[in-house]
Amino acid sequence: MKKLSFRFFAAVVAVCCGMSAQAQVMKAADLEKYAKERYGDKWLDAAANLANDIVLDKNESLTYQQVIEAPGKTKEQLYVALNYWATATFKDNQAITLNDKEAGCIIISSTIRNIVEHMGTINKYSVSITPLIRLDIKDGRVRVTYTVQNYDILADASGGWLSPSDKKERTWGDSKRKADDKTNEFLYDEQWEIAHHYPFVQKDAQKRTCAKALVMTHAYSNAIMDKVEESLAHGIVGNDDDDW
Repeated sequence: MKKLSFRFFAAVVAVCCGMSAQAQVMKAADLEKYAKERYGDKWLDAAANLANDIVLDKNESLTYQQVIEAPGKTKEQLYVALNYWATATFKDNQAITLNDKEAGCIIISSTIRNIVEHMGTINKYSVSITPLIRLDIKDGRVRVTYTVQNYDILADASGGWLSPSDKKERTWGDSKRKADDKTNEFLYDEQWEIAHHYPFVQKDAQKRTCAKALVMTHAYSNAIMDKVEESLAHGIVGNDDDDW
C-alpha cells in the first residue's frame, strides 16, 4: 500500500524515547498528536476516510509495504545498518525473531501496549498491537512489510461508564497489568480481528475503540517506514558513516 507522508517525525525525539519499554520508535503522545493533526480528533470519521484507501490482504490483515531505495549501498552495508537500527529500537530481547544475514532478512515482532485506551458503557478497553515487521534486503534497496491482523484487548469490566462508582470497586490502572496476571476478576483478554470491526464492519459495538485503534495503527506503520528510511540514509545518530 502507498505510504502517507510522515516527515513530521524526522524531527521528533530520538529513538531512545519510545512508546514502551519494548518498542521505542516514538512517544505515544507524539503519535497521537500527529494523528490528530493529520486526520482530526473525530476518530470515527478519520477511520472511515482511511478505510477508503485500505485494502486488507488475503489473510484479512492490515498490511503496508514499501520499497526504499538506497543507491550505492551493498546488501551487507544495508543489513548492518538495519540490524543496528532494530537492535537499538526494540529493547525486548525476543523482538527480533529472524536475523539472517545471508538471506538478507530481518523479522521483528514486538508488542506496542496501550496504543488506545477507551471507556465504554460497560467496559474500559486497553488496545495493544503486535506488528510483524519484515525487512528484505538486496543491493541498493530494502523492502519493508508491516502487518497487523488483530487488536489485543484487555477489557476492564469495572471501568465503564455504568460500572460501580465506588473507587474501591474500580480497577482503572489495572489495564497495564502483566499479561499473565489472572488474579483480577474484572479483567479479561480478547482478540479482535481488524477485518471484523469498524470501519470494515459498520455495525460494531466497539466502533469507537476500533476507530481510534485503526488510525493509531496506521500512523504507527508510517512511523516505522520513516524510521527505517532515516536509518538507511543517516544512521541511528546521524553520523554513522565510514568517514572516521
